Amino acid sequence: MQDNRPRPARAPEEGREPKGAPAAHERLVYGKNPVAELLKGGAGVDTVLLAEGMAPAVAAYYTALAKEAGAAVKRVHPNKLRLLTGTDSHQGVAAFASEIAYAEVDDLLAAAKAKGEPPFLVISDGIEDPHNLGAIIRSALLCGAHGVVIPKRGGVSVTPTVIKASAGAAERLPVARVVNIAETIRRLKEQGVFVYCADMDGVPLQKNNLTGPIALVLGSEGSGVSQLVKKRCDGVLRLEMAAPGTGVDSYNVSVAAGIILYEIRTQRAGAAQK
Repeated sequence: MQDNRPRPARAPEEGREPKGAPAAHERLVYGKNPVAELLKGGAGVDTVLLAEGMAPAVAAYYTALAKEAGAAVKRVHPNKLRLLTGTDSHQGVAAFASEIAYAEVDDLLAAAKAKGEPPFLVISDGIEDPHNLGAIIRSALLCGAHGVVIPKRGGVSVTPTVIKASAGAAERLPVARVVNIAETIRRLKEQGVFVYCADMDGVPLQKNNLTGPIALVLGSEGSGVSQLVKKRCDGVLRLEMAAPGTGVDSYNVSVAAGIILYEIRTQRAGAAQK
């Protein structure tokens, strides 16, 4: 019977750490079944390594899985895989996976309660670029959010690239992964959290009351907030722009997040002083 459990690579010999070896917050998993299960399980996979010369159909399969998991794919010489894994039995595929511990949504709400503050959460609805997610988590931490919620599928997880882009904030601010963003929003609303999403047809940012228990939903880079998620939100806000007719019709999602999160922080701080 074939062992499908993820297999960590053996440590390289002392003084011979190969280029591209896993960092302290990541591990290297190799083998066809272990890597496939890792990707299907929604783990925080940063990069999938595929051996040059791999059968096109097999390479296409792992490329599709990697895309769904928000991971990058790199083709490498089989000898590099041998050096990284410490074995010839890598089967032509390996993946760098994050070892971050995810929280539950209830943990984020409990963190707010412990501080005596109304909940302040940030929700990713399919953000795919790890640099954007990292920048958003960084802004969320600095603006006083109690945590970030991301989907298990259909968006990037907290990968080593996300951690680096967040300047370490992803290891300080709790991140929860959920199966269904729309259902999570419904449950948050039942607990008194007012949920906003950012979209082009919303109310100008400064005209919204952003105090009290609040969650901000940010959509994917290409299609924005999904229609189902948008319908579940209590309000829609937008950022006004000063460059009409230029062909540049929106802010980068991480830039928009920074602007909105700072406004939320400012309004909440003002309300706390009254």
